Amino acid sequence: MKIVVAVDSYKGCMRSDEAGEIIATGLRDGLSEAEIVVIPVADGGEGTSDAVIRATGGEWRSVRVTGPFGDSVTAAYGSLPGGRAAVMEMAAASGIELVPAGKLDPMKATTYGTGELMRAAIEDGVRDIILGIGGSATVDGGIGMAQALGYRILTADGIECGRGGGALATVEEIEASAVVPALVETRIRVACDVTNPLLGERGAARVFGPQKGANPEMVEVLEQGLDHLGTVWQAHGMLESIEYPGDGAAGGLGAALRAFCTAEMTSGADLVAEITGFDEVIQTADLLVTGEGRSDEQTVDGKLCAVLAAKARVAGVNTILISGAVTGDLGKVNDLFDAIYPTVDEVVPLADALAHGRENLAATARRVGRILADGGSIGLR
Repeated sequence: MKIVVAVDSYKGCMRSDEAGEIIATGLRDGLSEAEIVVIPVADGGEGTSDAVIRATGGEWRSVRVTGPFGDSVTAAYGSLPGGRAAVMEMAAASGIELVPAGKLDPMKATTYGTGELMRAAIEDGVRDIILGIGGSATVDGGIGMAQALGYRILTADGIECGRGGGALATVEEIEASAVVPALVETRIRVACDVTNPLLGERGAARVFGPQKGANPEMVEVLEQGLDHLGTVWQAHGMLESIEYPGDGAAGGLGAALRAFCTAEMTSGADLVAEITGFDEVIQTADLLVTGEGRSDEQTVDGKLCAVLAAKARVAGVNTILISGAVTGDLGKVNDLFDAIYPTVDEVVPLADALAHGRENLAATARRVGRILADGGSIGLR
């Protein structure tokens, strides 16, 4: 039996590469004769750069940039062989993991550091950027990113607007005379793990704002600010529509990358699966084992596990999902996988689940391996 192991990160506990190796080790305990192949994958969020660098033999380059709240942080991007292409994650510069507990504030958080990271790569000669935009701390519509690239984002008084989501409503003019010249020569592919639009009930403010510290009043201010920014983009001829799938990703950074950088939106999972060789290897597999930290109704919205399961189904390969937590309406989720195994079988505090995440994952993988070794059905939910 040939088993492909390709998993997302278990957020707050394990990166995807570590989780994949833990699952592979657990499966081997029960299936000693199986061929188990661990493939690094990601969906535009945490681990995207690492997966691509491992697959291509690239190297890391560090840059000092502006963090979400103006402090200086060290971010890194991956320079791929030849030096003309790079992979990076906005989370490295503007991510939620850079913010101490209790300090989230999307009204102030900025994507400026993401723009600085992009600019550094462009000035180093990169002309093809793969940018993962998962894991952000921001809902600033990408105006910080644009400012770092040289755009002047002006208020009605002709002065530079502030940073963060709280500045969105003040934007009236956009000037491009000082933009880094090579931006127009640079292909930017956005690896995005969600299909949410910019506005509305599934938009950046209402869906992701609370995750980044927004209270109900802030959510409405951010929604109105993003709506206003969208109107400015359209008035300047930068976008025809603000309803493109993925525009709401990373607090509106998806739409901003289209507006300011003429970027191409693509499924992060699809892009990384192609680069790392998953698409080729799954054709000769007997089983896919994938996983994530939490599975719910959002899993089907372009998330990594769902994309991989769909690819496996096309190849005629069954899929097992091992999830740290299984909650919510699983109707569509159940349709994607042949079996779903939670790593925790009882209600426990989140802190306990995270503290024992590695051993729970290993134990679940061993259980799955023994079921398969005994000829058991994987069609269990």
